[in-house]
Amino acid sequence: MANTKPTTPATTPVTLIGLGPMGQAMADAFLKAGYDLTVWNRTRSKADALAERGAHVAASPAEALRAGGPVLLSLTEHAAMYSVLEGAEADLDGRTVVNLGSDTPAASREAAAWAGRHGARYLTGGVMSPAPGIGDPSMSTYYSGDRAAFEENRALLEVLTSTDFRGEDPGLAQVYYQIQLDLFWTTMTGFLHALAVARAEGIPVETITPYIIEGNDMAGFFETTAAVVAEGRFPGDEDRLAMGTASMEHVVQATRDAGVDTALPEAVLAVFRRGIDAGFGESAFARLITLMDKKA
Repeated sequence: MANTKPTTPATTPVTLIGLGPMGQAMADAFLKAGYDLTVWNRTRSKADALAERGAHVAASPAEALRAGGPVLLSLTEHAAMYSVLEGAEADLDGRTVVNLGSDTPAASREAAAWAGRHGARYLTGGVMSPAPGIGDPSMSTYYSGDRAAFEENRALLEVLTSTDFRGEDPGLAQVYYQIQLDLFWTTMTGFLHALAVARAEGIPVETITPYIIEGNDMAGFFETTAAVVAEGRFPGDEDRLAMGTASMEHVVQATRDAGVDTALPEAVLAVFRRGIDAGFGESAFARLITLMDKKA
């Protein structure tokens, strides 16, 4: 019986392509954990500091793919994957590709099919952490796609963040990820708008911010609204869209009076008015989802 040595981080290869801020943070985490890391980046100088710490710097994407182990892509979007790996497709055969760039669910499904045609197993990742949070187990990344590939590489992926496998549809990780970004950027844009109105009215940011935080139990609103949507009934016994519309009209006018840009609250008011025009005035605000959701 042949002697076999157990694999350890020091003998486990991993390839990382893309060394922007997120890729740099991932490379740092792998090196700290002792993995045998190979990196490639279009701008070679971004790999110099990593080379000094023991990373192997590939001369080309094809060479990086041949280094062994799973291939993690930290690129801006999926189109960059095709551009970077053009001409190196033959070296994908038998590899596991983990794409940690942001894109649409449809683009992720197309990318998985493309990788499959070249003999690779494919995982989509949606990283719910900024670069400084990489290596922190309290952060999380959504994964979807090839389940066996995920299970085989779970320990390696958990060097970066905790993992949350959402299913074998390679688009699902990006569905979860983009939903979170939808809410995050919409909310943060509203927050900036609120600060702009406050400053226009002479209230310092540091004065108004605690009131904004303390006065908005968004988690509670999310829970109660989700329950109403799940039930599919929208009685106006606790809130009515007509009342909400009047409130948004006041927000728009207050914004205009303060000399602040009204585009954001006007966009919200336009959705409210569509609900009024559809006859939802006496229904709960949550009934607006029936104007947005094709399944409603």
